[in-house]
Amino acid sequence: MTLLQVMPEDDPGRVLLRTRDHERIAKALRGCSVTFGRWPLRDTVTPGTSSEDVLSRYRVEIDELCEREGLNRVDVARLHPEGSSEWEEKAAEARSAFLEEHRHAEDEVRFFAHGTGCFYLRLDGRVHAVVCEAGDLLSVPAGTRHWFDMGPRPEFTAIRFFEKEDGWIGDFTGDPIARRFPRLDALLTPEATT
Repeated sequence: MTLLQVMPEDDPGRVLLRTRDHERIAKALRGCSVTFGRWPLRDTVTPGTSSEDVLSRYRVEIDELCEREGLNRVDVARLHPEGSSEWEEKAAEARSAFLEEHRHAEDEVRFFAHGTGCFYLRLDGRVHAVVCEAGDLLSVPAGTRHWFDMGPRPEFTAIRFFEKEDGWIGDFTGDPIARRFPRLDALLTPEATT
């Protein structure tokens, strides 16, 4: 399900590239200073899997990445459907918070241990929609304008890496560009442009 779709920032209906090939995705993103890779999956992550268990499964990869990139903090972000109206409200609130364009003062590094989410990266006059799935590792350079869509029914577990404790806090640009681009669910429909 990993997918890269590239569109001009001024023409969201025009697809310049659409691929599910991991090597092609990595090459296209590398040209924009974005790192894309894969880690082997270690067991299934369920809503009952503790954050400590998720981190222990990937301890070797986490330690290597932290040492190589100078990352000091690691945590687990997750949303799993619960079926209650309270959960629906929480999920909608979480989704809308990151659907607006923002940037971070440090690199945004995420590994998906379970589920799906889409990073929209605004680079060089184009928007690169990167749909990540379990096993995907994405590193977005500091200052990159982007937004994130976790879908209408979020389900993911991601390991987040930071240099500082507040590294995840976004600086929102106020630009409404994200509202013009297809959401995660639209990108994944079979009818989407190929």
